[in-house]
Amino acid sequence: MLDTLKNLFAVADLRNRVLFTLGMLAVYRVGNFIPTPGVNSEALKILSEQAQNSMFGLYDMFTGGSLSRVTIFALGVMPYISSSIILQLLTVVWPYLERLSKEGELGRRKITQYTRYLTLLLAVIQSLGIAIFLERQTEIAGGLPLVYETGWGFRLGCMLTLTTGTMFIMWLGEQITERGIGNGMSLIIFAGIVVNFPRAVIATIGQMQTGQIGLLTMAFLVVLMVGVIAAIIYVERGHRRITVQYAKRVVGRRQYGGSSTHIPLKVNTGGVIPVIFASSILTFPQTLSGMFTPGGWADGAVRQIAYGMPLYNLLYVVGIIFFAYFYTAIIFNPDDVSENMRKYGGFIPGIRPGKRTAEYIDTILARITIVGAVYLAMVAILPEFLLTGFKVAPIPFIGESLDAVLPRFVTQGLNVQFFFGGTSLLIVVGVAMDTVNQVESQLIMRHYDGFMKKTRIRGRRG
Repeated sequence: MLDTLKNLFAVADLRNRVLFTLGMLAVYRVGNFIPTPGVNSEALKILSEQAQNSMFGLYDMFTGGSLSRVTIFALGVMPYISSSIILQLLTVVWPYLERLSKEGELGRRKITQYTRYLTLLLAVIQSLGIAIFLERQTEIAGGLPLVYETGWGFRLGCMLTLTTGTMFIMWLGEQITERGIGNGMSLIIFAGIVVNFPRAVIATIGQMQTGQIGLLTMAFLVVLMVGVIAAIIYVERGHRRITVQYAKRVVGRRQYGGSSTHIPLKVNTGGVIPVIFASSILTFPQTLSGMFTPGGWADGAVRQIAYGMPLYNLLYVVGIIFFAYFYTAIIFNPDDVSENMRKYGGFIPGIRPGKRTAEYIDTILARITIVGAVYLAMVAILPEFLLTGFKVAPIPFIGESLDAVLPRFVTQGLNVQFFFGGTSLLIVVGVAMDTVNQVESQLIMRHYDGFMKKTRIRGRRG
């Protein structure tokens, strides 16, 4: 490991990329502590303590606590992610965007520009929803108003501040992706989750000291966390190999081909993107809840899909499975793979080249994707159920009856608050593995040992 870190900083370009990434993440963290003008900081501290149990809890986790503190980065990267989802969905149904997606670099730049415009629009709408929500919190505790002066003056100021913060975060993410290491947006979410870990550890120790969490419960939580991390690493490295053979070709006096290789199809091709996408879609309505009339049908509908509610969990699972297939279809095209194999004389034994090969690869990919999608859904949901149980009471008609009949452990779980749930673990471990793999590839490309070396790769001699 020490040799790897030494090699990492021995390459000037790679060293600069790592330092640039860390610098951009440091700028992001500084912005997480700059408050939005017009908000009462004393009242905000009380609201922040309640954020983990509110419908903003998951969104707040993605923003590194910025939402509960109402800083300039309160919206985080979620407007950008929502815009990306909308544009990718429209690419499938809108011929114009579909043509752009096939026009190479120029087309991708145009789609990226449209994504930025849509991000701006969504940020304006979401920031207005948050501003109205803050205004309605007339008293938090002890008669402290959350907003000093309500009205359109505060709303416009809040909208301008939060929208500007979101666009700046989007720029940071793009800069990290282009000039740093890893996916910028994913790393920003990763940083937002990880930085709260020390505070979560202190809170957990406090719960143990007060008796809220027993020693056996704590041991179980640690074992659960380690087990989930091990499962994530195991599945993320799993893949299905499809054997490919190349026909022999004689050019002049030389013989080419005749070799055998394989196509590695990952069990979870989409990585953590399906989880982030599903979370983004479900948290989007929460930021608009301030616009709805309290007690109205829209307000009630939003509360039904609040974090931890039965409908939320159902939609979360469905969303993860849908985006697992959808994102896999975007980043992996069996027709392109089949065409490239045909050009270079490759074929899958027993399968006719061309359309049949593409159909065969697509069938295999569909089968392993369902395994990856179910794995993502289980890791995201089951740890949450173990911690807080199945909240069946809100289910219409039968909820109260089920709550009275089912055992307490089923409906309440361990009844403890633990920072690292399934969703956060998936994102942290998944993004960390993707980033390490990118660093590994950069080192091997430059003939240096990587993090996961098996044999020593010697550098070229000058």
